[in-house]
Amino acid sequence: MVSKKMVKVDFHVHTRFSPDSLTSLEAALRAARRRGLARLVITDHNTIAGALEARRLAPDFVIVGEEVMTTEGELLAYFLEEEVPAGLPPEEALARLRAQGAFVAAAHPFDARRKGHWSLAALERIAPLLDAVEGFNARCFSARANQRAARFAAEHGLLVVAGSDAHTAAEIGRGAMLLPDFEPAAAGLRAALREGRVVGAASPPWVVLASRYAKWRGRMEGR
Repeated sequence: MVSKKMVKVDFHVHTRFSPDSLTSLEAALRAARRRGLARLVITDHNTIAGALEARRLAPDFVIVGEEVMTTEGELLAYFLEEEVPAGLPPEEALARLRAQGAFVAAAHPFDARRKGHWSLAALERIAPLLDAVEGFNARCFSARANQRAARFAAEHGLLVVAGSDAHTAAEIGRGAMLLPDFEPAAAGLRAALREGRVVGAASPPWVVLASRYAKWRGRMEGR
């Protein structure tokens, strides 16, 4: 029996196109390759501009994603060609994402310290519309939040994705999935994730200070 080629993918990474990150696209790509990632999913806040530019730089390496803030929580979406704006009801955001064939997961659903976490009622309501739940986020400093997310996915027949939620280059790859190599499309990812497993460890708490500094610097520079 020929064993499948397993690859490591970080499904949640931010760049300078997010207001709370200063990571250049070039730095993100270098860090991802240095840490043995096979693909990098760029999921900036409410924009795909950086991800599209990164894909032009590394077309076989980058997956275009977005972290979309809805009225009830944040969604991670992969394989996008059109941006979905912030502030929509989750069902409308999901409809726009589905219309372009995206793979969609609920981001860090039970990390209550974040503005973009989900209430249990809202998450249960949209669960039939999701592909996955982010079952491990390296910026969830409470292991319980990640455990609860993974348990919710199992109880609702959803897949699990994992990511670093990196806002600095140093974080890239700290949370990831090890899974069979896949065609870069939603259907291929769904099949691969059924055989995937989470790898990684929580980031140190200081990374939050880096995000705060990035926001402050962005305001000073008017970006």
